[in-house]
Amino acid sequence: EVQLQASGGGSVQAGGSLRLSCAASGFTFDEHAIGWFRQAPGKEREALSCISNRHGSTFYADSVKGRFTISSDNAANTVYLQLNSLKPEDTAVYYCAARISPPSSLLLRVWTQPARYPYWGQGTLVTVSS
Repeated sequence: EVQLQASGGGSVQAGGSLRLSCAASGFTFDEHAIGWFRQAPGKEREALSCISNRHGSTFYADSVKGRFTISSDNAANTVYLQLNSLKPEDTAVYYCAARISPPSSLLLRVWTQPARYPYWGQGTLVTVSS
């Protein structure tokens, strides 16, 4: 059974940091890409970042580039998203999702699309106060 367990959310003040974790099981971790998304109330799900455990490529949305960092620990089957310089507009439920990783050139074109990920975690809430 495929499972993705997102954790690490919490409440922080603007300018603070959090590290989110996505623990994966039930599939071949090395062959998959893990994406991070978020959804704020009344808004669409937004792609933040993605990492391929197959070839190591990483991708970031412009809105988080330079503030968020994605990394993967293949031995622990866990992907992390380090959130720095948090802003109130970063408040949302953060989700991780998994899909088979295509070559980097194709992953670049699809990583932002939630429908391309068959497996999803349950979400972890990040609240940033001003």
